[in-house]
Amino acid sequence: MSFIVNTAAEREEMLKAIGAGSFDELIRDIPEEIRLKKPLDLFPPLDEPRVRKLLESLASANRSTSDYVSFLGAGAYDHFIPAAIGTIVSRSEFYTAYTPYQAEISQGTLQAIYEYQSLICRLYGMDVANASMYDGATALAEAVLMAMNITGRHQVVIAGKLHPNNTAVLKTYLEAAGQEAVVENTLEKGIGSVDTLREIVSGSTAAVVVQQPNFYGCIEEVEAIGAIAREKGALFIVSADPLSLGALASPGSYGADIAVGEGQPLGSAQSFGGPYLGIFSVKQDYVRKIPGRLVGMTKDRDGKDGFILTLQTREQHIRREKATSNICSNQALNALQAAVYLSLLGKQGLQEVASQSARKAYYLAQKIAGIPGFSLKFSTQFFREFVVETPVAASSIIERMLEKQVFAGYDLSVHGETGLLVAVTEKRTKEELDSFADALAALQ
Repeated sequence: MSFIVNTAAEREEMLKAIGAGSFDELIRDIPEEIRLKKPLDLFPPLDEPRVRKLLESLASANRSTSDYVSFLGAGAYDHFIPAAIGTIVSRSEFYTAYTPYQAEISQGTLQAIYEYQSLICRLYGMDVANASMYDGATALAEAVLMAMNITGRHQVVIAGKLHPNNTAVLKTYLEAAGQEAVVENTLEKGIGSVDTLREIVSGSTAAVVVQQPNFYGCIEEVEAIGAIAREKGALFIVSADPLSLGALASPGSYGADIAVGEGQPLGSAQSFGGPYLGIFSVKQDYVRKIPGRLVGMTKDRDGKDGFILTLQTREQHIRREKATSNICSNQALNALQAAVYLSLLGKQGLQEVASQSARKAYYLAQKIAGIPGFSLKFSTQFFREFVVETPVAASSIIERMLEKQVFAGYDLSVHGETGLLVAVTEKRTKEELDSFADALAALQ
């Protein structure tokens, strides 16, 4: 609980410094009809011990992954976050930094971004990464707009099962840009049909988009999908889970033109859905079309290494008609968390986290599939997430498992489908996996 000084004398000093005679004068541009005319309905004044107790009681109404065993996924995952990450990013020079316009006073921030970009390029097997986007969904939408800009085409084909929320964001972006040509491929066994994809990708297709692993956790046939995109002259966009790249091939290795992703698994807490960070990387050929900002390393006049904003193809810096995007910032603090996470774990550590997540997911999937009334919805290979067909509604299972202090998974009926989407990370112990399976068996 922070202590923020805000005495009457200090308020007067602040008003005087900005040239306002009173608080009412400060807010004079706010119309009277929308101002609150009565006191806020707050608790009565309390001393600090009672305030602290009140806030703790309100916070205790929430149930987090610190309290419950979590099998929730669907885009936000309960991975272990080393304590060193919080210590490093809580340094005041990092968490108070805003935006590095003035390179001469932002060298630390710029270097942190540069290191993040370098790590993302190595992880995704791509040539260039930007300083990050807002989140994975907006990164994907920006990638599609970029592909349309490069190719001059207006159709986008979703090759496999994309996260429904990402699809919604993509369609919203395209509608605002005057484009609505989104074609979704048919699915077979939880992944996109390569045969059908070959029929629907055409000379009008700007981009073929695939999520790897897909929304169901299944492994898409990315090499075949990429080949179809190249054959038709479309750009190949891969939305890859960064942590899965400790076990799966990098997008660059199978020909991605643009590779994006949601960076939350790399050291960011689930935090009720954010803030997260959007990963965005491209081939060298498209570096001048990349949205947002890009940090580069150079030499100063004394020959010392220095860091600068190399490219900023956004409306605030160049003519609007030349801008590649109107994105105005990047998630610098979350990107720093990702850089620290990757640096702490290293290549072997990342592989170990990915391996443990996958092996534990397969162990639990086999346990659940052996329970009468339960079955795996798809037979396709998966990474750390899988869909379970349940004998009763998934919502009922989720509700009943809360009584056992377990987040049982994600209810696919939210998207008009059946099944329970279950995610397993390296944090889950064998005892927790066995206990979860036993609790599901006892529900019948």
